[in-house]
Amino acid sequence: MTHAQLILKSGKITTLNPAQPEVQAVAIAAGKILRAGSNEDVMKLADANTQIMDLNGRRVIPGLNDSHLHLIRGGLNYNMELRWEGVPSLADAMRLLKEQADNTPAPQWVRVIGGWSEFQFAEKRLPTLDELNQAAPDTPVFVLHLYASAMLNRAALRALGFDKNTPNPPGGQIQRDAHGEPTGLLLATPSAMILYSTLGMAPKLELEDQVNPPRHYMRELNRLGITSVIDAGGGGQNYPDDYAVIQRLHADNQLNIRIAYNLFAQKAGSEFQNYQEWTQMTFPGDGDDYLKMNGAGENLTWSAGDFENFMQPRPDLLPNMEAELERIVELLAEKKWPFRLHATYDESIERFLNVFENVNAKQPFQTRFIIDHAETISERNIERIGALGGGIAIQHRMAFQGEHFVQRYGKEAAANTPPIKRMLELGVPVGAGTDATRVASYNPWVCLYWLTTGKTLGGLSLYEDSCLLDRQTALALWCKGSAWFSGEQALKGAVVEGEFADLAVLSDDYFQVEPENIQWIESVLTVLGGRVVYAAAEFKHDDPALPPASPDWSPVKRFGGGWRLSEGRNAASDRPLQAASAACACSSKCGMHGHQHAWLLDVPVRDNSKKAFWGALGCSCFAF
Repeated sequence: MTHAQLILKSGKITTLNPAQPEVQAVAIAAGKILRAGSNEDVMKLADANTQIMDLNGRRVIPGLNDSHLHLIRGGLNYNMELRWEGVPSLADAMRLLKEQADNTPAPQWVRVIGGWSEFQFAEKRLPTLDELNQAAPDTPVFVLHLYASAMLNRAALRALGFDKNTPNPPGGQIQRDAHGEPTGLLLATPSAMILYSTLGMAPKLELEDQVNPPRHYMRELNRLGITSVIDAGGGGQNYPDDYAVIQRLHADNQLNIRIAYNLFAQKAGSEFQNYQEWTQMTFPGDGDDYLKMNGAGENLTWSAGDFENFMQPRPDLLPNMEAELERIVELLAEKKWPFRLHATYDESIERFLNVFENVNAKQPFQTRFIIDHAETISERNIERIGALGGGIAIQHRMAFQGEHFVQRYGKEAAANTPPIKRMLELGVPVGAGTDATRVASYNPWVCLYWLTTGKTLGGLSLYEDSCLLDRQTALALWCKGSAWFSGEQALKGAVVEGEFADLAVLSDDYFQVEPENIQWIESVLTVLGGRVVYAAAEFKHDDPALPPASPDWSPVKRFGGGWRLSEGRNAASDRPLQAASAACACSSKCGMHGHQHAWLLDVPVRDNSKKAFWGALGCSCFAF
């Protein structure tokens, strides 16, 4: 009999296995699930060498799998970026920005690159350019707002050399004052290329600092229960050069996320040549269970780009799109490469599917393809995708810009955008994800909140109850659903004998917590292949060591990742969820929120926080 190397017992373990929906315990050996069942049954597999962890009745789920994340590009930049995810007020956001500006040495910039919405702030507005200039008079600042605009302070304009003679790029606009001078506002009208290209001019990290950021980004994802992602490539992410860091981390056994990556065409006019070269260099499936090549996309040709800037009218794709796309898809079909394609609007999807059907008639697809986003897709086009053997990867972009969509297209148009329930009813594979970080946050719990409540970050209810997903279905899209998109549906996504032992033990019971609190759930123990990759709360002693974030001025080193409601601050990747209370006169903790407050002894109390929900000295709820 094979004995377990690790046993997790006394939990409420959601398996996503219809034959055995919930169990108490799970045994793990050789990185895979050995058995799931009752404590009594699973403990029979223990021997003297088995590590046994008591889950204390906590909810456990299969590790979350983001079917569309820009991890490799995001990882290279993570330590340079200030996170506004979840920050409750613009005042708090600007306080973080000012402090970071004061801590950032020349010639580096302060960068806020997506993952937030003005509607999440109590003030329900964006910062003004005057506020940016006041907060950072001398340090360049770049604040990206969705794929709609970017705000630069005067120091950034000086660093870039932008003046009255700087021309507008194609598809973009530099806002100017009455004298023709740039104000600092860049507008995507509607192309996001102006945002991409301007950000690309910012200073890079030195080579010795490039290996550290992806480790902190992966730790942040582990903190949220993510164990797998499908990397959708990205602008400025060239193969193979920009994959060297992730390959090095893999070679050094430092990957804490399973990554299946797609190859994204980089330069307009050279896309076909890109794929000609890449199909000679690599093949889907090359790699192993931790890092493998997954196919082409999400950009196959720039002429097919329909960026989801809901603050601008829907873009019309170029007339030459079909010819360019068909040539590339024919090559991919011939080489048996899976592919994915960014497609926000049904009008674009209609034209893409015409191309796919033409190619399939000549060279039948022998592997999967993916339509990404599909916010306004019609039922007819869902059926066409299913008939061709494709799937749809959806994300929570509407949670961040639903208000903008409603303002442009109306409440009725938003009421089924995207029509996820209908996709499932028609039997098309659906996987969930985030598209982080340049529009939406990498936080999967915000997506699960949106899927199950239909609300934006600003609290706007977009959908009727009949369009909402139940919590079990939504979770399944984040686990077994996403696994289809890398061809790994038999290997991951459920707590079933023989599948990867990828699990997340949750801070709150996803199935019991109030709807508004779903978005604040975290993992307190994340297991990847039977190995603990993140631990907090009562499991903190098992948390693996992580080198401090570098360089020294990094916002991640100073503030951490997304905002943590339970502690009223950003979540540092090397600090526990619950600090030890020995330094505090109070020896108890809040049973409602699991909040310990010793960390506050080192935090200056602001006058406007003394009567806030969490209080000046920690949790002030009735259960404290």
